Amino acid sequence: MFNIFKKKPVIEEDKAQTENSSTEKKDFLEEKTEQPREESRKNFWGISFSGLKQVVSKTNEFLSENVLSLGTGKEQIDDDLLDEMEERLIRADLGVNTTTYIIEKLRIVKNKVKPSEIRDYLKNEFREILQAAGSNELNIKEGQLNTFLITGVNGAGKTTLIGKLAYRFNVEGKKVLVAAGDTFRAAAEDQLEIWTKRAGADIVRQDKADPASVVYDAIQKAKAENYDILLIDTAGRLHNKFNLMEELRKIKKIIDREAPDTTAESILVIDATTGQNGLKQAEVFKEAVNLTAVGLTKLDGSSKGGIVAGIAKELGLPIKLIGVGEKIEDLKNFNSDDFVAALFG
Repeated sequence: MFNIFKKKPVIEEDKAQTENSSTEKKDFLEEKTEQPREESRKNFWGISFSGLKQVVSKTNEFLSENVLSLGTGKEQIDDDLLDEMEERLIRADLGVNTTTYIIEKLRIVKNKVKPSEIRDYLKNEFREILQAAGSNELNIKEGQLNTFLITGVNGAGKTTLIGKLAYRFNVEGKKVLVAAGDTFRAAAEDQLEIWTKRAGADIVRQDKADPASVVYDAIQKAKAENYDILLIDTAGRLHNKFNLMEELRKIKKIIDREAPDTTAESILVIDATTGQNGLKQAEVFKEAVNLTAVGLTKLDGSSKGGIVAGIAKELGLPIKLIGVGEKIEDLKNFNSDDFVAALFG
């Protein structure tokens, strides 16, 4: 019941992707994956301040040139400056609501804040918004099964995040199982299996099966064989044969029924380069699943790092993981204080 099922023929739209993933599979699996030394594992998932500055350099440059520079040569903060700042913060992808919140607060105290103090003011506002969303630490309980439900639209980086997270937990000495719940795309399951094997984890997959049944089988296997971690992949697009959100609700019910009290996190994966589109996606997923956190991918290639404030303020969700590169170890912990310091440094 718990073995990987024999694959059925792929549907036409996935054929090219499946062929590509097959030819790349051997090289990908044979890439050398360095295991961190025991004494360095504690901080292995952190990121140095200089490294973080490099990751957010594009957003830092945008803010410096387009927002913080507005106070240069000014004797006071006036309405014209605030209006211009509002427009540019929206362009930095903070979101309209979050930007309005920050600007209106500044408008109230504008006579008490000097133009030269705009940087410090924004740093404090960003820090407060991020901290108000909750802890950046991943929830996990030792000595029991911990279930992670991973959601997000196709292309956001779900598969990569799951593979890197599986590797992370494996390095920490945990027994990891992955449930391939995106059963409508054979190419997605193939890629997930590649990542899972490279991470040293196990996988349950049943091509074209009902996603909830795959999750059910994975839960039974995880409980029977004493796994520490269960990572559940899900579909990320509407399919003409089912409603995505209803499918996610069904999966959540299976988890609640078969593995109550094991849900560690319900993580929404957002591509940082999508900016405000990422926030719109989040609102839809939040309605279907009780989201607890956000994993922000492709942050190293984005000039839209301001989205972190929008996520925290408008969704009330803490960012806990950030993708900062291509390597399997390039999934790092998110620290709001360090991020703000790097963003405005």
